[in-house]
Amino acid sequence: MTRSLAFRLTLAFLLVSLAGIALVAVFTGRVTESEFGHFMMRQSQSSLTDALADHYRLYGSWEGAETVISHGPPGMGMGNGPMMMGSEFALADASGEIVAAGGGHHRGEHLSPTVLAHGLAIEVNRQIVGTLLPVGNNSIISAAGTEFLARVNRALLFAALGAGIISVVLGALLARALTKPIGELTHATRAIATGGLGQQVEVRSKDELGELAAAFNHMSADLARARDQRRQMTADIAHDLRTPLSVILGHAEALRDGVLPPTPETLALVHDEALRLNRLVEDLRTLSLVEAGELSLNRRRIAPGALLERAVAAQTPRALQNNIALQIQIDPALPEIDADPDRLAQVLGNLLDNALRHTPVGGKVTCRVTGDNPHSASRVTFSITDTGPGIAPEDLPHIFDRFYRADKARARSTEQGGSGLGLAIAKSMVEAHGGKIRAENASGSGAQFIIELPTAG
Repeated sequence: MTRSLAFRLTLAFLLVSLAGIALVAVFTGRVTESEFGHFMMRQSQSSLTDALADHYRLYGSWEGAETVISHGPPGMGMGNGPMMMGSEFALADASGEIVAAGGGHHRGEHLSPTVLAHGLAIEVNRQIVGTLLPVGNNSIISAAGTEFLARVNRALLFAALGAGIISVVLGALLARALTKPIGELTHATRAIATGGLGQQVEVRSKDELGELAAAFNHMSADLARARDQRRQMTADIAHDLRTPLSVILGHAEALRDGVLPPTPETLALVHDEALRLNRLVEDLRTLSLVEAGELSLNRRRIAPGALLERAVAAQTPRALQNNIALQIQIDPALPEIDADPDRLAQVLGNLLDNALRHTPVGGKVTCRVTGDNPHSASRVTFSITDTGPGIAPEDLPHIFDRFYRADKARARSTEQGGSGLGLAIAKSMVEAHGGKIRAENASGSGAQFIIELPTAG
């Protein structure tokens, strides 16, 4: 039969508690019995020496001391018989001669000072008049003492039973507290398995279970976001493919039916839409290869300044046409980077294209490459800054998402709209080179894109 984790945890708590309670009870019982016996022995010996001292004070000799030793003083047996057997004691006078035999000592025997030192001195008027010699085990407990120990043992037993019951209750509560988050995680996981993405569970603590719940919530949110992005991407791809295809098909049908004449302008329009369609398909293919780690990189050592100059030179005619100042700043003596120059030129070209597109006439685009990265001396930093309107704060976290356009007013069908994949491709390519890319708003106005790449080892 399958037992739940809560049952097994409760049973484990109970077994551990019972083991500890049993050890404590046994140890406490044994120690109590032993210490109680020693206590009663010391008390009885003290009472017996006092009785013997009174006997000597009364009679002036040790005649009849055997009777005192064998019967004990009044109250010595706690009302239920003697605590000690008289044969377990011997009594010596002041000279060390045995006057009351017992414990293997006989009358008239003389004991050495060493043996007497182990006995209990009996004093009368501050003078030692005798020595009581306990021999063997003198901790014979009376019936009253035995009853006292029995009551102590019963109390320990009841305490152990009470502790066991409390252990069961606390174990069940703790097991429930531990297994409830696990049950919620299991339920949420099954819901995700059946397609219910976006499940969230309550984070009840900051321990390992709390960290597990937080990680699950993060994973579930990522899955839901990925699903939404996939749906949106599918819709975006369909939209971006439909527009040029519709233009091409419409013009082709018009040409076939003779509605439109096959003029160079009409054919150029069809050709441009076919090129746009081809660029979109190529961008999708490139992005899928980069994200799958299958895009080949022809790495070689290259000067970062030369790479930036190449990208700026390709965009200079467009900048001049739009009356935009295109400035370049390169730190001297920069270390080389190990990279694919064609792929990085594609990244820089895309960023420059975006900067020129959003910079107004008469504006300025500044391109820099520096080696004074404050975070790492083994990296070079590219930055492209424009004087356009900048990026809205709500758009910054999504600027590198596929098909994301910060300018919602820009129509997809326009050439200015692009495919919406350029920044996503740029991010993937930079990361494939072991670098990082980020976007931020420059001080004053305009957007700034920053790329950090490792230097060649």
